[in-house]
Amino acid sequence: MPKVTFINLPDEKKQTLIVAMKKEFSRVPLYDASISNIIKSANIPRGSFYQYFDDKEDAFFFLLNELVKSIRNKFGVLLEKYNGDLFTTMIEFYQHIIMEEEDVHFLKNAFLNMTYKIELSFSKIFKDQESNGRLLELVSLLNTSNLNISNHKDLFHLLQIVFTITLRNVVEKFANELSQEEALANYKIEMNLLKNGLVRKSS
Repeated sequence: MPKVTFINLPDEKKQTLIVAMKKEFSRVPLYDASISNIIKSANIPRGSFYQYFDDKEDAFFFLLNELVKSIRNKFGVLLEKYNGDLFTTMIEFYQHIIMEEEDVHFLKNAFLNMTYKIELSFSKIFKDQESNGRLLELVSLLNTSNLNISNHKDLFHLLQIVFTITLRNVVEKFANELSQEEALANYKIEMNLLKNGLVRKSS
């Protein structure tokens, strides 16, 4: 978490540092990133960086969690757009992630160097203990009338399955350098299998 000194920075200085951090974490993965490059780009003393963050990991997860908040807000907007249709929402939501341009290199480095802690941050799109009210608001937007679930526990597990499939597809897109069209086609196949079920219905 950023320190109070960072939170209280004037917006211009804060944005300059954010841009410098994002530039470095987009260039290389977290553990190859250099604080020296960040402070040089932001034009601040090394001591100032440590007044704002504990270390480079602290700075990285600040950026990642802010991005996750933005992605989660997009998920809510799309749920409203499609009247709570989970699967239609997820198709456009996945498309939004893989077509992201501003943060594409940051996302690519994060996904291709996934750790449990990074995965946990991404899971907050659908599950966040720190903002349970926002999560409940998103869940309330879901149209569950056409879903084969009977309670909130079922819904929770469904969202976890959807999250896992989505995460794996994003990683595969970046790892195999798939085109956006190919990645989206693969994702649609898996979402349709989940939507339609895998057990053949007897006539």
